Amino acid sequence: MADLAPRSDPATARAEAPGSSTPPVPPGTPTPAYVYDLAAVRSAHARLRSWLPEPSGLYYSLKANPHPAVVSALHRLGCRAEVSSPGELDAALEAGVPDHDILYTGPGKRDEDLDGALKAGVRHFAVDSEYGIRQLDRAAAGHDVRVGYLLRVNPGGGSRGAGLRMTGGPSAFGADAEDIAARPERYTGGEYARLDGLHLYLATNIVDEEALGDSFGEAITVARTLREALGVPLRTIDLGGGFGAPYARSGELPAYPGLACRLAAELDEALPGWRRSAPAVAFESGRYLTAACGQLLTRVLDVKDSHGQRVVVLDTGIHHLGGMAGLRRVPPLHPDVVRPDGSVPVRTGTEVAGAGGPAGTPAHGTEADGTAEPPEPAMICGPLCTPLDTWARSHPLPDVAPGDVLSVPNTGAYGLHASLVLFLGHPAPLEIVTDGGRVLRRDRLTFVRRAAD
Repeated sequence: MADLAPRSDPATARAEAPGSSTPPVPPGTPTPAYVYDLAAVRSAHARLRSWLPEPSGLYYSLKANPHPAVVSALHRLGCRAEVSSPGELDAALEAGVPDHDILYTGPGKRDEDLDGALKAGVRHFAVDSEYGIRQLDRAAAGHDVRVGYLLRVNPGGGSRGAGLRMTGGPSAFGADAEDIAARPERYTGGEYARLDGLHLYLATNIVDEEALGDSFGEAITVARTLREALGVPLRTIDLGGGFGAPYARSGELPAYPGLACRLAAELDEALPGWRRSAPAVAFESGRYLTAACGQLLTRVLDVKDSHGQRVVVLDTGIHHLGGMAGLRRVPPLHPDVVRPDGSVPVRTGTEVAGAGGPAGTPAHGTEADGTAEPPEPAMICGPLCTPLDTWARSHPLPDVAPGDVLSVPNTGAYGLHASLVLFLGHPAPLEIVTDGGRVLRRDRLTFVRRAAD
């Protein structure tokens, strides 16, 4: 369940992060606003690295949160950048990621996308088909450069416990493992683009350690089989990710304490040179590294009764968070409103004028002695001029009033950048980057129509 935590004082508001609360929200923060805390990014990175076998590389998938400050922080921690569009490439370069630390992926790439990446100095790609190999070879030849690629693989089978299955059936992602094994000569590259390794990403958002280990174990087995079939040296085996994280609800990042030992043993058997980086083993993560760093601040615009149901309208909605829920890309939002300590907030009649009759009488949500009643359900809506802008149609919500500031925790991943931000032309929310209590950066995405070439 998603959480909306009331913030009566933005200057002291906090949101949950792995193991501790995030720093106070800057005083006077306008809403809606995303706040990203780099201390939480560092904490998540250290936590994830502790679950991975060594030596291994780690890519940060910019699709989770491409804000340059977040990308820069993760690169300083040793992460390379995994990008899949010209915009993500620009974000990585703006963040200071050097071209040799960028992997350009995606199941379909326009010729102009490859041309732009090559001009920017990118020399590492992932491809998903025979045509993708030929296309990359042709593009590299046009620039007279040699490039390497990871061949993305679509194996059979399925990963239990996955929030989203990436391969295992018909998919845009990867070449079928059976075809690679049967016709390996078609996948080893051309004169300018040569096979460097394999890319396996079977599923995502797995919170159960055993299920995640099974997914990686499947990938390792496939990598061993295809390495033998291809018959060429492979420098890198990218096992992908799948690390889970809470989305727009309170909670800590999942723990995988036995994962490193399990994977090291399986790698020793399947790819015995991996400890000498022959081949090098890499992993990817987006949501695990950034989910807990972010919170979305929002203000109550209106509260009313409609046909017997309380309706709460916020200054944010599906255009800022959860817009992809209808595509099953992220879970639907059913926000709970609680204080940071988990207690239910209460209001008195003197705190909300007119909420419970004459001043001094109990407001809705309180008994005469001031104790809290169980929260009554409310419809939680955004400001868009469409009935689709609804986070929850009937969900327990304590008393709130226009002007109250709420917070949605764990929205550092798949928040603003996975939403319908252009729909109906509302301004994008402010994005604030903090490190502890210090504000490092405040900016806002803007969209300007210009004449095309």
